[in-house]
This record gives sequence, C-alpha cells and structure tokens, in this order.
Amino acid sequence: MPIYEYVCDKCRKRQSFLVLNTRTPFAEKCQHCGGSGLTRIMSRFAVVKSEESRMESLADPSKWGDLDEKDPKSMMKMMKKMGKEFGDELGGDFDQTMAEAEAELASGGMGANGPGGSGEESGGGGEGVD
Repeated sequence: MPIYEYVCDKCRKRQSFLVLNTRTPFAEKCQHCGGSGLTRIMSRFAVVKSEESRMESLADPSKWGDLDEKDPKSMMKMMKKMGKEFGDELGGDFDQTMAEAEAELASGGMGANGPGGSGEESGGGGEGVD
C-alpha cells in the first residue's frame, strides 16, 4: 500500500494519498482547493546513520573551520551541530540546557568564560575606594 505525494498545480499545496489498490485508479483531486491538476512529486525519506558514520562526520575538520572556542555564540553553534548528529541519544536534558544557554546568551549574561562573565574581571583587585 504505497503512499503517493502530489502538489496541486493551482494552489501549490503538498498532499499525500494512500493507495489501497494499485490496479484501481484513484481520482487525483486536491484536498485543499478541489483542483484536478496534480503533479506527482518525490516523497521525502530518512536515512539512518550508524554511530561510526556520525562520528566520522563530526571528525571532519571542514565542519569546524570557523569555530572560535572563546566566542560563546560559536560554541553554541558547534553544540547545536553535535546535537543534530546525536539526536535523541542526548536526551531532553540537552535540549533544555541548550535553550537555557541561548536565553542566557541573548540576555547578555554569558561572558567569555561562561555564565556570569569572565570571573577575574568582575571582582575588585582588593583595593578599596576612599
């Protein structure tokens, strides 16, 4: 029982049709505008990658050429790439932590050395002000 995907020539909406019997032609009619001019399109598909191929992808130096480990935005970009490669294996905590870090970065609260600023520069040098 294949699922065929079409795009309407009139309204350009994508739609899927489950074909129960391939011998019996079905009426190709747009589910949105009722138009009869539909063009069959290639369906999307997913490819499952092995752990080895994911690790090889992350080891590719061309992916990390613009990485600046002193820039929080650059590090965030790298972490997002890694998160996409590992997907569900990192769990919901990873997504939550990334969202919190993005919010912290957007609010200006993350300095060069992580949350809260740069550490040494935030405190006084031990000298009082008279």
